[in-house]
Amino acid sequence: MDLFSNENTNLLPHDGIVLYYGKLLPKTKADDFLHHLLNGIEWKNDEAVIFGKRIITKRKVAWYGDRDFSYTYSNTTKKALPWTDTLLDLKRLVEERTGETYNSCLLNLYHTGEEGMAWHSDAEKDLKKDGAIGSLSFGAERKFSFKHKTSGDTVSLMLEHGSLLVMKGTTQTHWLHRLPPTRRTQSPRVNLTFRTIVETDVQ
Repeated sequence: MDLFSNENTNLLPHDGIVLYYGKLLPKTKADDFLHHLLNGIEWKNDEAVIFGKRIITKRKVAWYGDRDFSYTYSNTTKKALPWTDTLLDLKRLVEERTGETYNSCLLNLYHTGEEGMAWHSDAEKDLKKDGAIGSLSFGAERKFSFKHKTSGDTVSLMLEHGSLLVMKGTTQTHWLHRLPPTRRTQSPRVNLTFRTIVETDVQ
């Protein structure tokens, strides 16, 4: 099922809440933010340990927050860097629009459409359980998909340049999501996922 929706409609048929706000910014402003993100973030190739083997991805990541939070996923641990002015501006924008608050942000840089993300859920122990995750996209328009862990129901939409998607409630418990690769896109995409790290897990 392909859905194109507004912020008032839950894209998921059951067991979770996903809201698509569409474009938050005019193209010129979104272009400016994309430029700052591509050039002003401390990008590093992502690492994962799968079946005991360390994998280095082409996709790059960065992790920022209110303090040097530790965040562990795919058997690797990252320490958050201090916010940049650009990230703080975007954090305020997302918080004002969603009515949520966030203390950290995981950024992903996909250089072309051939770089994607496999099925997964953001349910690491460091994250606030059932907390909202605000996903802000810049650059290439890409398809984003959800799949229910039990029923296999699927939902897909296109994430536009300068758009916001919010996942909350029991979405991470019951649904997987992915960014499927595509050869049609040769331009970069930057995705920011604003999150809440549980305070007791601060190192």
